[in-house]
Amino acid sequence: MKTEVSIAMPDARALGFDGARAFVFTPDQGEGPWPAAILYMDAPAIRPAMFEMGERLAQAGYYVLLPDVFWRAGPYPPLDIVKARAGDPEMGALFAKLRASTNANLQMQDTGVWLDWLAKQPKAKAGKVGVTGYCMGGGIAFRAAGTFPGRIAAAASFHGGNLATDAEDSPHRLAPKIEAKVLIAGADEDRSFDAAQCERLDAALKSAGVEAEVSIWAGAKHGWVPTDMPVYNKAAAERHWLELIKLFDGALKA
Repeated sequence: MKTEVSIAMPDARALGFDGARAFVFTPDQGEGPWPAAILYMDAPAIRPAMFEMGERLAQAGYYVLLPDVFWRAGPYPPLDIVKARAGDPEMGALFAKLRASTNANLQMQDTGVWLDWLAKQPKAKAGKVGVTGYCMGGGIAFRAAGTFPGRIAAAASFHGGNLATDAEDSPHRLAPKIEAKVLIAGADEDRSFDAAQCERLDAALKSAGVEAEVSIWAGAKHGWVPTDMPVYNKAAAERHWLELIKLFDGALKA
């Protein structure tokens, strides 16, 4: 079941909003409480494909929060990532506006609020939660595991990029703080997460003693999980569901 909610944010009123929109998904069967999870969207933003994913994770027995990471940009029409990449000026401008509305610091600020909100929901078991993200959201999920180590028990990133760069704020530098079980699945032929980054991230997590699986999935291109993406790969997407739910079940239901 899907429900739209508005979550109070520290800077919402200053921006002219009552709060940030988000969506909650719960199992069709039972009354809860259920283990809680945050599903971080990819760059093409909130849309039916993200709702499908929220519903599917919920039916695996989870209370799922899908927040709009771009809430500071205000209401926006559907983003057509294919047109944006093809050079459509309208879509390109919208995409630029949405991406400019957030950054790593704001994403972690927001995640703290979303974790606090989950902790207050009677149907969510949110002492420790699972987080999963896609593309842009993959980096957010991984960064969250290092920023809120006592509150995140499992973290997954699928076709995320720039997870282990030379930048001073590269997410992999948070590895020593992570307490969660981690699953990183990079996309094949993806310049934003190549073999060198994969090796660097794997080494950082191993050095920190984090229980983690880090790999690049052969044949799965960047964006392979959401069903509306041109590179959607059904076999790899189903593998993603199996491994994600195994990760969450082991950390949150054991």
